[in-house]
Amino acid sequence: MATENNEAILEKLVDVVLKEGASDLHLAEGRQPMIRVSGFLVPLLKYPVFSHGTMEALVKLILTKEQSEEFFNTYEVDFSYGYKDLARFRGNGYFQQGKISIALRFISPEIRTIEELNLPEILANITTKQQGFFLVVGPVGHGKSTTLASLIQVVNMTRAEHIMTIEDPIEYIFTPERSLIDQREVKIDTTDFDTALLSVFRQDADVLMIGEMRGQSTIAAAVTAAETGHLVFSTLHTNDAAQTIDRIIDTFPAGQQQQIRVQLADSLTGIFSQRLVPRISGGVIPAYELLLNTSAVSNLIRERRTHELSTVIETGTDVGMIDMNRSLGELVRRGEITIDHARAYAPHPDILERYV
Repeated sequence: MATENNEAILEKLVDVVLKEGASDLHLAEGRQPMIRVSGFLVPLLKYPVFSHGTMEALVKLILTKEQSEEFFNTYEVDFSYGYKDLARFRGNGYFQQGKISIALRFISPEIRTIEELNLPEILANITTKQQGFFLVVGPVGHGKSTTLASLIQVVNMTRAEHIMTIEDPIEYIFTPERSLIDQREVKIDTTDFDTALLSVFRQDADVLMIGEMRGQSTIAAAVTAAETGHLVFSTLHTNDAAQTIDRIIDTFPAGQQQQIRVQLADSLTGIFSQRLVPRISGGVIPAYELLLNTSAVSNLIRERRTHELSTVIETGTDVGMIDMNRSLGELVRRGEITIDHARAYAPHPDILERYV
């Protein structure tokens, strides 16, 4: 295929993503392209099976020269990709059975508000804090980055702060409003997360957004930043608040775990866990759990009693905490999701029945 034809193919694929409201686009050698809509994969049957030559050409169109070299040398690469002014994607290139594959996650050009995302209004309170450590957690593909961007945008619109983001790759692009915003991409603007986080202390930053907690040194630097007057936002691939705290602590050697436990008990602002559940009317809607760090929560973290956090969340509605089962039950009662989907996403389906 000529280069012009490959460019036309790419443009048509982007148009399909936009027209169908797809969240993901999958391209692979030996397969027809596929999109994910409302959580379901849909093959694009009008397209031919992509050849090795077509995929090589698409790689060269999508990746920079440096990214392309990395991809063919290491067999995988993370990247962000903007198609003209129409769309932006977070991508990963990889090989499977020796064949080129690319997964592209669509990133909306508009940063949606807490209300537009159907998130609880109490999240806006987190953005008013002067310091602390707030985590958005959940499985891959359940909207963590979108929620994080929404919170950062609230800070941007309401406070005059220096916001620093460290991402791999950069996803949402922020336009400074009341705040000064610097966005740094790993491998382009800094060598790694750890180096960038160490530099933050010399850059007069007020609010930090770290794309993902990766390893012991990144977590340690983030917690220290929260202790020293910064408001820190980040994500982690965990299922709920208790698992998140245990995962963070278990990242450290036994001799350091008590220290990080105490630091976390003092610096944690909250943990928001979310799932995107198929909506009866089409699309998806979030169900969520919110843990806020009260004195009771802080004591449980210090005393290694994180298994009791779920009970604290269930009984903490008066201070704004939200239980996942209660959230799912409310969505069922409002006619947003089916009871079968609620049961599939419920941490304790037996308890869910109380709220339906």
